[in-house]
Amino acid sequence: MGLFDQILGAVANANQQGSLGQLGSIISTVEQLSNSTGADPSTIQSVLSVVGGQVRSALQQKQATEGNEAVQSLVNQFAGTSPDPQAVDSVFAPGMQQQVAEIVAQRTGLDAGMIQQILPQVVPVVLNFLQSGANAQNPQSGGNPLLNSFLDADNDGDVDIADAMQLASRHFGQ
Repeated sequence: MGLFDQILGAVANANQQGSLGQLGSIISTVEQLSNSTGADPSTIQSVLSVVGGQVRSALQQKQATEGNEAVQSLVNQFAGTSPDPQAVDSVFAPGMQQQVAEIVAQRTGLDAGMIQQILPQVVPVVLNFLQSGANAQNPQSGGNPLLNSFLDADNDGDVDIADAMQLASRHFGQ
């Protein structure tokens, strides 16, 4: 549960951007996605988890070529709960977007076309989780332990975003 523990730590730490309101907005967005797609919340959480793994790979590549500041800047710019096609374009090259949709479809059973349509909603939510660890006073500083931990993960394929969603939902009693 390392990622969820770090998210809760960011919520409890006044020096980091995480807040209960932020977690509540993320949970609400997942519920809206579930309602709009007709998929159950656990399937949407799986979508977040698989997309999170793809986001991690893309951000690791960006980190290797452009540095930590570029990754933190991208996270800060595109984190949110509103659909943002620019977020998808900034994280994934156009050809990669279709690949991500197909990977998510294979792992969740949802239609790849539908996945591609909801990526502009899913990617900002994943980035929103990562932004919660940013420094509240200076978000551009490299001091985001949540993002750093996410990028330094052991690449076991388990991003823990779905686990974090389930625990956050329980925390909010939803």
